[in-house]
Amino acid sequence: MTATRPEPATGPVLDAHLAVDRGTFRLDVRLRIGAGEVVALLGPNGAGKTTALRALAGLQPLTAGHVTLAGRDLDRSDGRLRTPTERRPIGVVFQDYLLFPHLTALDNVAFGPRRHGVDRRTAHRTAAEWLHRVGLAEQARRKPRQLSGGQAQRVALARALALDPVLLLLDEPLAALDAGTRLDTRAELHRHLAAHPGATLLVTHDPLDALVLADRLVIIEHGRVVQEGDAASITAQPRTDYVARLVGLNLYRGTADGHSVRMGSGFALTAADRVHGDAFVAFPPSAVALHPHRPDGSPRNTWPATITGLQRHGDNLRVQLAGPIGVAADITPAAAAHLHLTTGQQVWVAVKAAETRAYPADTRPTT
Repeated sequence: MTATRPEPATGPVLDAHLAVDRGTFRLDVRLRIGAGEVVALLGPNGAGKTTALRALAGLQPLTAGHVTLAGRDLDRSDGRLRTPTERRPIGVVFQDYLLFPHLTALDNVAFGPRRHGVDRRTAHRTAAEWLHRVGLAEQARRKPRQLSGGQAQRVALARALALDPVLLLLDEPLAALDAGTRLDTRAELHRHLAAHPGATLLVTHDPLDALVLADRLVIIEHGRVVQEGDAASITAQPRTDYVARLVGLNLYRGTADGHSVRMGSGFALTAADRVHGDAFVAFPPSAVALHPHRPDGSPRNTWPATITGLQRHGDNLRVQLAGPIGVAADITPAAAAHLHLTTGQQVWVAVKAAETRAYPADTRPTT
C-alpha cells in the first residue's frame, strides 16, 4: 500500500530567514516549507547547508532573520528571541545518527518522549509502535553496535518521528550507507516521509537522494540560494555551473540573437530555441559527437577540440574536451575504440542544434 501525502496547509509550516555570520562566511537563505512537503537543500561543500540545519535546530544562533514554525516564532534576531533546542518541535536525524551506544533501540526511540515528560510505559509503547512501523520490532532489544547501517538509520528516523515533530530535519541521512543498503533504505525513507504530516528539510549533496525523496529543491552556493523549484524545472534550465554538473548538462552563458548564442570569447552556438539578450545555452554530454576530421552533413555546431581527460561514466566513457568552450561528451566504449581516443588527441566536436536548448539568463532564483 502506497502512503498518501497529506494535503498541504494554506500557509507554510516553516517560514525562515536564516542569516548567520561565521568569520568571513555569511549564510543568507530564506526557506518556506508546507505541511507534508519535503524540501531538499543541496549545494557543494562549504555552501552553508549544515549551518542552515543547525540554525533551524537551535544549535547555531542567528545573526539576523527569524524562524517561525506553525505560526510560532522560535527565533527573532530583532526581538532577541531564541528558543532552546530541546523546546523546539523539531526532530533531527544526523548524518552519523548519534544513537546512544549504551541504550537499546527501544530506549533510543523512547528517549525523546521521555525527555518531554512522557511516562516510561507510554514512551516505550510509542517507541515500540515506531520500531514496528520502520520494520525493526524484532531488533528492539539490540544496541546500536548490534545493528546494521540501514537498521541504525531507521532507528534514528523512528527516534526523530516519535516526537511527532512539526519539522523533521535530515542531515545526509543516507551518506553513511553502502550502495546496496542505500537503495533499499532510500525507498523505505521515501515511504515514511510520504506519511509524515509535518514539514521536512533534507540536507544532501546527492542529487539522486534529492530527486527521489524531495518535492522541491533549493540549491545554495556561497551561502545564497541560486536556484529553487521542482526537479523538472531545475534539470531543464540549470543556472550555475554547479547545478549543470548536478543534473549532467554542459552549460554556457552568452548573448542570444534569435537561435544563436554568442559567448564572451566570440564563439557561438546555434540552439533550437529563439532567445534574445542575456541567455544560457545547454546540452547533455550524450548530444556530443566526436569525429577524427571535420564532419559533413547536418550538425550546425562544430569545432576543433583537444581531449583533456577520459574516464568511465556508467556504461559510457566521459570525455573532457578543451577548445573554444570546455565540454563533456559521453560516448560508447565501441566508439572510443574506433576513434582510438587518447588524452591530448585532436578531434572535431559536433552538436546538433535540435539537441541544444537556450533560455533567458534571469539572475533571480527560479520558483
